[in-house]
Amino acid sequence: MFEIAKRTAAGAIVLLLMPLAVWLSGWQWRPGGNEQLLRGLYWVTETVTSPWGIITSVILSAWFLWCLRFRLKAAIGLVILLSAAVLIGQGVKSLIKDRVQEPRPFVVWLEQNHGVDGKYFYSLHRKERSALVAEQLRDQPLVPVWLSKHWQFETGFAFPSGHTMFAATWALLGVGLLWPRRHYKTVALLMLWATGVMGSRLLLGMHWPRDLAMATLISWLLVTIACWLAQRWFGPLTLPPQERQEMVERTSGRKH
Repeated sequence: MFEIAKRTAAGAIVLLLMPLAVWLSGWQWRPGGNEQLLRGLYWVTETVTSPWGIITSVILSAWFLWCLRFRLKAAIGLVILLSAAVLIGQGVKSLIKDRVQEPRPFVVWLEQNHGVDGKYFYSLHRKERSALVAEQLRDQPLVPVWLSKHWQFETGFAFPSGHTMFAATWALLGVGLLWPRRHYKTVALLMLWATGVMGSRLLLGMHWPRDLAMATLISWLLVTIACWLAQRWFGPLTLPPQERQEMVERTSGRKH
């Protein structure tokens, strides 16, 4: 357990570097900027946004199984475990959002520049919030149409970041499960993707740095537990697949 926690903690620290640096710098989001860069970040964030996040999860689950070479029974168990880690994180996120009720940066900006009261905004139903955002941004040159539509779709509370939790969970699962099998390129790509998702949430006006930091910490806790369970149920992850399976079978035989 300690080795797993140490490995996933190292990954979490890497993910935390960017949001903590932004937080400490005192940077504040404002609309505008390089539209090509923002559009690129929008497509990065879309890999997590529903329904594309489901496709991302299916692809990553299949890739994890290919990398780890589990047999059918263990593979099914691993997919369930990976899915549970992601879904539980999203459930925890929703519970915290409803308790904290922190407004998104773009909602604060609408309040400051368009006179939209934040409490009134969040008292509305989601469809009414979307309509209000569309109305306020109809002739706003700083906000492109595609970003306005994204804001209309994402009218919930900010803290913590569900997109960050999704991406950080997968990235840290890579650190916990794939790093011991020396799939370093996959882990590096997952970490870059998660950092890109986090950066997109800041620059698109969806989250504050603290939202990203808390989401990463929650993901780290969930992933550490998930990786410990994976090792407990499926054998040491540092062993080749055949040796790992034989060890699990021997252990099960001794228990019986």
